[in-house]
Amino acid sequence: MASIEVGRVCVKTAGREAGEKCVIVEIIDEKFVEVVGESVKNRRCNISHLEPTADTIEVSGDVEAIKSALAAL
Repeated sequence: MASIEVGRVCVKTAGREAGEKCVIVEIIDEKFVEVVGESVKNRRCNISHLEPTADTIEVSGDVEAIKSALAAL
């Protein structure tokens, strides 16, 4: 199984954004991470609501660059 780490591409499994791809940009604590994606708002997310994929991308401070890198996958 893929691990929870900064730059890991995940699929949300719960909430109104379920099924959407997102990228972990910050690990807040053992239960929460901050995610961003093309159609996922930059927000805190429970790790149990994420399904990690095998993909990772380079995370910089630029949210638009992260979104475009995610779109290229």
